[in-house]
Amino acid sequence: MREWKDYLEKAKLRLKVDSFLKDYLREAGYAGMSMSVTPLGTQISIYAQRTGLVIGVGGRNIRELTEILEKQFNLSNPQIAVVPIENPDLEPYIVACRVADALVKGVRYRRVARWAINRMMRAGALGAQIMITGKLGSERSRFEKLTAGYLPHSGEPAISQVKTAVVHVLLKPGMVGIKVKILPPNAKFPDVVELKSAPAGGEIAEVES
Repeated sequence: MREWKDYLEKAKLRLKVDSFLKDYLREAGYAGMSMSVTPLGTQISIYAQRTGLVIGVGGRNIRELTEILEKQFNLSNPQIAVVPIENPDLEPYIVACRVADALVKGVRYRRVARWAINRMMRAGALGAQIMITGKLGSERSRFEKLTAGYLPHSGEPAISQVKTAVVHVLLKPGMVGIKVKILPPNAKFPDVVELKSAPAGGEIAEVES
């Protein structure tokens, strides 16, 4: 029972830190984090598009962030590693933030949704979806949903393979929510069978499922 409570406390702490970093590092293109506790301290890996903004000149920003995490979340000797994002168009949180920023600037929601969907698919996504919810051009709340490619909606693949992020932005008509789903190009499914070529000698090819 004690182990279960410890697990819940660690999960809650991880969610709090992630929520804080989403706001604190939004301008840096924050895309997620991983955290583990070791005998030497708390290891935190931050995934970001603009790593220079996270680190700062001479490491100033990263030192300030380390102090904040240590004091605000009581983390033991936090050690931060910054990992660059190779393809931001395959990171749902970055895409959702871009859509939110475009809406704030007055870009029409249909236009920005099509633009984001096209970028995700060109980046290699197997499937992508954007849903924008709120007062979109009228006094009544409604939603606009665009989907491209293949995107599972149920079962284990939808849980383990589809990457999802939600961002909210306050516009003049009211609060608008942006939900982005991406099926990355390296997604694997249990029902897909791969055939390996037979080696020299004519042996039967192996089948992997």
